[in-house]
Amino acid sequence: MEARVPQSEIPGVYDKLSKTYDIWGKLAETRARNRAIELAEIADGQKILEVAVGTGLGFYEIVQRNPNGTNIGVDISRGMLQKAEKRLGQLTAVNYELKVGNAFHLEEEDGRFDLLVNNYMFDLIAFDQMDTILEEFKRVLKKGGKLILVNMTAGESIGSGIYSLIYRLSPKAFGGCRGVKLKDKLHANGFEVKTREYCQQLWFPSEVILACK
Repeated sequence: MEARVPQSEIPGVYDKLSKTYDIWGKLAETRARNRAIELAEIADGQKILEVAVGTGLGFYEIVQRNPNGTNIGVDISRGMLQKAEKRLGQLTAVNYELKVGNAFHLEEEDGRFDLLVNNYMFDLIAFDQMDTILEEFKRVLKKGGKLILVNMTAGESIGSGIYSLIYRLSPKAFGGCRGVKLKDKLHANGFEVKTREYCQQLWFPSEVILACK
């Protein structure tokens, strides 16, 4: 399915969702997010960027594992970033920066990052706009740098199709997410896909991808 929520409306949608997003994030996304952190194999001292950091559920884990490195988290929703700031404020003796940012135009220098993490964003993006973002991701990654993606994907087991049905009826009900598969897009944009795993929690289908520049 094509994206049905315009990009111009996404910040407002997620500002509203920020108040309750953690409930959904923990109930339906934890398994996929934890697997993404495992695949990232984070080592302290790395330079890491998370795009669409949300309320910081994943970023918290990244910063804990990379306290002496560079940790930058960006999001287009100020409401989500406020939640992330509160969460990250619980940590001490760590380095991190949270800021408003747009995946289409990252304000970062070329080849800076060892790792780029992106959770549940491409499932909001129109197919014809994905290439622009992947070019930006490739630009800011070092040669050989890792890209970790988590997306809502097409359901593969009983019950998982309910979310696609809900999307057809009300696209904004789950923040505008619909099922996508990014493997072919990554190949087309010069990434080497190392692994693509299917993960389901609360019948919610996710894909977890590890790719390299």
